[in-house]
Amino acid sequence: MSFLFPSFLWGLLALAVPIAIHLFNFRRTRRVYFTNVALLQTVQTTTRSFRRLRDWLILLARCLFLAALVAAFAQPFIPSKSSLGLSRQGATSLYIDNSFSMQNEEANNAPHRRYIDIAVSKLDQLLTLFRNATSLQLLTNDFSADEQQTATAEAIRDRLASVKLAHTPRTLEAVYRRQRNLLASTGRGGTHQLFWFSDFQKSTAGDLRRLKIDTADRLFVVPVTAQAERNVAVDSVWLTTPFVREMQNNSLNVRLHNSGKEAVQNLPIRLYLDDVQASTASVNLPANGTSDVTLTVNVTKKGFHRGRVFFDDQPITFDNDYYFVIEASPAIRVLHLFGQKTTPDYIQAVFENDSLFAFRQFSAQNFDVGQLKGTDLVVLEGVSQVSGTLRTELDQFVKQGGSMVVIPPARPDGASYGPFLSSLNVPGVQVSPADAAPIPVAEPDRRNPFFADVFQQGFRQEVLNMPQAAPVWQWNGGDRLLTLRSGQSFLTQSRVGGGTAGQQGQLYILASPLSADYGNLAQHALFVPVMYKMAALSVRPQRTAYSFDDNVLTFPAVANAGNAADRAVYKLKNKSLEIIPVQRVVGNQLILELPKANQLTAGQSVDAGYYELQRTGENGAPQTERIIALNHGRAESQMAFYSPAELRQAFANQPNIEVFDSIQDSDFGQALERENLGTNLWPYCIMAALAFLLLEILLVRLLKA
Repeated sequence: MSFLFPSFLWGLLALAVPIAIHLFNFRRTRRVYFTNVALLQTVQTTTRSFRRLRDWLILLARCLFLAALVAAFAQPFIPSKSSLGLSRQGATSLYIDNSFSMQNEEANNAPHRRYIDIAVSKLDQLLTLFRNATSLQLLTNDFSADEQQTATAEAIRDRLASVKLAHTPRTLEAVYRRQRNLLASTGRGGTHQLFWFSDFQKSTAGDLRRLKIDTADRLFVVPVTAQAERNVAVDSVWLTTPFVREMQNNSLNVRLHNSGKEAVQNLPIRLYLDDVQASTASVNLPANGTSDVTLTVNVTKKGFHRGRVFFDDQPITFDNDYYFVIEASPAIRVLHLFGQKTTPDYIQAVFENDSLFAFRQFSAQNFDVGQLKGTDLVVLEGVSQVSGTLRTELDQFVKQGGSMVVIPPARPDGASYGPFLSSLNVPGVQVSPADAAPIPVAEPDRRNPFFADVFQQGFRQEVLNMPQAAPVWQWNGGDRLLTLRSGQSFLTQSRVGGGTAGQQGQLYILASPLSADYGNLAQHALFVPVMYKMAALSVRPQRTAYSFDDNVLTFPAVANAGNAADRAVYKLKNKSLEIIPVQRVVGNQLILELPKANQLTAGQSVDAGYYELQRTGENGAPQTERIIALNHGRAESQMAFYSPAELRQAFANQPNIEVFDSIQDSDFGQALERENLGTNLWPYCIMAALAFLLLEILLVRLLKA
């Protein structure tokens, strides 16, 4: 047996007080005279013997009462068999996982309770072991400012009542780093203990084998044993075509993932567009597999349209909704920069009279380079030299994801175009001899994705009447879209930049001018669909939705006079919530950084749904530039969890970590205390002290002389 506070044992010296009172009777005796001495002698003998016995019993009861009371303050206990143990004196950090996966429910026990409710009840029982502690920390996935301070057990218990599910999952490495920072700030020495209450989801917990716990800390892992049940979630939503046309059927593809071990049959999927059910379908999902379903949408007006995919999948419900936004008929912004302008103006004839395009044209020698920020496709036609600011801006435009078509002048300047095109991964530019004879263009490879929707199905096998062209230069590199029968490149496509396919710039180079003196391509039926195709590919595929896990969002910057986009302030608005994220404009791209949960002000929370991207201009009036859809990350939709055995294996080489099995709520506190604190004996000391006090009262009241 050991004592938690052995210094209180000095209180046993108080036993000398009743003993001294018993041994020394400090009352002065009085002599009383009686007439019948013989009778008095008999009564006095009998009373003295009885009183002496009573006094000894009272003395014993008083001494035992004091001894039991002193022992209660010293808190005796039988040490635990565990070598790890708990320290009631050190700082204690308590982490409770409040991620969305903790809304799952028990499958075997009734009534069904959520895992987070089970974890809260276990932690509440744990607080009874630290009822007198003042250095307790409660940590959740919120990482809020309130969690940076230590508190008492009662304050922690009050905060437990307000714990809500959070959309930000945390790796256990980040949790431990957060706990260590707080424990270091307390200034307390000695051993600290950490508790983790979680379902230990594999997709969010991280690689536990690489997690090293300081040997000065004691970690107690308390898993809420979760079952890998089925759960269906939307993986992604995308459009079949880069843009949506109003009053036409458009195909929307939805990919769903089943993370469970059971197949899902005939799951109804509903598609809502602007809060109206637009389409339905059913899907079969294999166990731990994916399936795609195509839904048809039809929009009646231009602009942004709010979409939502919904299905009923229990018990995990946070990922049953998937929000997305589509924009109907976004205008393709074409900028025509000319040096030697052809007559007639073939580029203007192609793009100006179609509502699908927003067409502008300027002389290459007299235009505002800021116009490039609001452009999808630049057609550079007949410019003799590309140098100075024009070269720098066009180079940056393509490398940042823009598309450009280069149509040469009659006599291109090789010394100017060579370095310019070489910086865009097109080397070896050579000017052809003057007055070259026109050469027929060879038939294109109809299997090339570029021509996938250029030719009608019935003409795919017929021989085409191709145009002729007289090349004025030749170059190396790029994917050949059209070639001359001599084998020389006539139209090539090059991808510029190191991003993904949707973020790379596109560079198209034509071998001859559009003038009739250099061929008849501009008058040929192939010219318009080829130009349309290049314009269509210049539009980046619509990003229908974003995730809070993306952290950084990128949008085309709004071009205004005087580069107002660089000075504008952007904010995200969802109902009554307004957020001004960290933002910057780089080239023609607006970059926003989504705030973390701990960066929001008190009472603010971000939820999945639709957010308006508003721009505050110089006059201070907000203007909605676009609508975006934000969804919670899908990592928590993966229903795979670490079992207690897997946790022990991951921490096998760290003896300062103890992993509990699935402990029932009713006996968790007692089991933890018994295994790590030993058996407390002070309650028995209190009961013994009360019993001896009661015995003393009975002796005084009942055993009268």
